[in-house]
Amino acid sequence: MFEPFIHGFILAIGLILPLGVQNVFIFNQGVLQPRFVKVLPAVITASLCDTFLILVAVLGVSLLILGSVWMKTILIGGGFVFLVYMGWTTWTSKPGNRKEEIEKKFSLKKQILFAASVSLLNPHAIMDTMGVIGTSSLSYHGEEKVFFTFACILVSWIWFFGLSLFGRISGKLDKSGNFILVLNKISALVMWGAAIYLVLTLFIN
Repeated sequence: MFEPFIHGFILAIGLILPLGVQNVFIFNQGVLQPRFVKVLPAVITASLCDTFLILVAVLGVSLLILGSVWMKTILIGGGFVFLVYMGWTTWTSKPGNRKEEIEKKFSLKKQILFAASVSLLNPHAIMDTMGVIGTSSLSYHGEEKVFFTFACILVSWIWFFGLSLFGRISGKLDKSGNFILVLNKISALVMWGAAIYLVLTLFIN
């Protein structure tokens, strides 16, 4: 059972690392809020939304594919292209000027609504879960699929909690933004590695 868990864990890390709109929002809330407890609404909302998308992907895609080799190949191909593209844009991206966003603190209601919108209405998130996680889950059945799914969900919860904490710490220690550049480089390498692994599963299975 370790192989599907490790696969899901590593795959989810590769998909969640890039600092997109969702991650930047959670990170900024960690920087802005006076206490960590005030960041929890955004963190929990984003985690629950990711959990929902992952469950829909694993269950829905499995029912949709119904063992179709062609459909599986198309989805894996799409996932590969997406990962390579996202890896490239992440590698070449630079921290933007988010001064106005950073200066604006979100209320409880705004945190929940914004976290939900950037999670559920994000086409990249849908592509991640449906085209990559959902398709990769087809390699497993029964308990193995449960372990794979649990690993993906676990990564989301750990990541968002960790990211908000990282925001609090970095906001006090480093205001230059250089660490984001380093993190983007690492994110791109993980994304490309996940893309290669995804294609290999097509030939292995």
